[in-house]
Amino acid sequence: MKTTLKVRMSTADAHYGGNLVDGARILQLFGDVATELLIRHDGDEGLFRAYETIEFLAPVYAGDFIEITGEIIKVGKTSRKMEFIAKKIITARPDINDSAADVLDEPIIVCKAIGTCVVPLEKQRR
Repeated sequence: MKTTLKVRMSTADAHYGGNLVDGARILQLFGDVATELLIRHDGDEGLFRAYETIEFLAPVYAGDFIEITGEIIKVGKTSRKMEFIAKKIITARPDINDSAADVLDEPIIVCKAIGTCVVPLEKQRR
């Protein structure tokens, strides 16, 4: 099972100088994708238990569009192991002007992670 979410990073998401977005924002989006996957799979939001790996691979800035993909890669009795990939698909171009942006020919992977969520048996509906 797989799902995708697309989000534009705003200036409210920028946490550091130069409008750099905090990596925690990407993890929040991974959590949103995980929630959708659990609802589709189990009929319940479940809980995020732990990340096995997280790799921050490229910077994200306010104005960038990010595509987050999540996939359930292993199903246990109550656990759901998931793989997440965040790609930059549109990049802001403040060097040109304050509203310029470019659609990327090749998306840039900005973050990858593997995590595990749980849905207690009594809450599973599928």
